[in-house]
Amino acid sequence: MTTPDPLALLKFPIGPFAAPEPIDKAALDELIATVAAAPARYRALTATLSGKDLQRTYREGSWNIQQLLAHVADMQMLHFFRMKKALTEPDYSATLVSMDGWASTADGLSSPVKDSLDMFEAITKRYVYLMQSLDEQQLDIAYYHAVRKATFNQRQAVAMSAWHVRHHLEHIKIALR
Repeated sequence: MTTPDPLALLKFPIGPFAAPEPIDKAALDELIATVAAAPARYRALTATLSGKDLQRTYREGSWNIQQLLAHVADMQMLHFFRMKKALTEPDYSATLVSMDGWASTADGLSSPVKDSLDMFEAITKRYVYLMQSLDEQQLDIAYYHAVRKATFNQRQAVAMSAWHVRHHLEHIKIALR
């Protein structure tokens, strides 16, 4: 039996993303529910944190809680954007961003956490509405993700979003230990 790599456990506390296949209606509904519940879970976990607490990290060299909150809001917006682009533009390839760069801009480093949480909550409402509206044909629409070197249909994109919000919630929990 091999011992888990402690650094890997900190980087991927729930494991790396793996696109599940197939995703039936019940599984999709559960994934959407995970995404829908995420803003309230983040808000509850971080509601009483001090400025000093927001600077805590989950591992050396990682983003701090402040940056994680900005990141989840930014990436929720990006996931929503990708879905809309894939649904409306044939042959769409995933829009990519410099996540470290985005986490290091002034809004990622020092804007009020409430703003990140409000943005996360608002975009999630629109995103969940869109996800719930998709028919079978739309759920089959796929796009290529150059960094992951994989093609994702919309069911898998929802799974990635659900994984992402769970992944960083665990990072915050680790930082707060």
